[in-house]
Amino acid sequence: MPSSANSVVVLDFETTGLSPNMGDRAIEIGAVKLINGEVVDTFQQLMNPGFRVSSFIERYTGISNNMLHTAPSCAEVMSEFASFVGDSNMVAHNASFDKRFLDAELSPLGIEYRGQFACSMLIARRLYQDAPTHKLGDLVRYKNIEHDGVFHRALADSEMTAKLWMVMLQELQSRGVIEPEFTFMQKVAKTSKGAINTLLSKQAQQARA
Repeated sequence: MPSSANSVVVLDFETTGLSPNMGDRAIEIGAVKLINGEVVDTFQQLMNPGFRVSSFIERYTGISNNMLHTAPSCAEVMSEFASFVGDSNMVAHNASFDKRFLDAELSPLGIEYRGQFACSMLIARRLYQDAPTHKLGDLVRYKNIEHDGVFHRALADSEMTAKLWMVMLQELQSRGVIEPEFTFMQKVAKTSKGAINTLLSKQAQQARA
């Protein structure tokens, strides 16, 4: 059964570094569940990676070692998160990063997820080619999306990404692409910038047919 792009889980990790292959772990996850474009649930939890994080990461995320000391383990949090996601498709800003950490944290638990990923950053690069950069904070300002000024905390970033996602769906609607499926958004992310207008025109024509 095709699934709509407006019913997804938007997630964001804060981590001890850039690569789980280098031993980095997740230290916070935040997620927003959208059903038909409405926020129906959120998930936010710190998690103890089992070692002290660097002072750079403490400053960058605002997450201190003291905060992590009393947090539940990654395994405990990720088991809960897997239940929260269920079969939903997922969206993240720079999704390859978040998918790497999700896979690395769920794999030792023997948990597999059935949903697929779409990257809001790649889609924004196609739709907003004039944006100064495609970092989340810059796109939020570029599109005048309401925010509370908090970045690099998982729930705040996933809420911003969810708002950006809905703005992009509205943008597509204004171009005749009504209620696209999730697989279409994945196609947008993979289409070259030069070919994007052709793709959207074709999709709009099919919708009218």
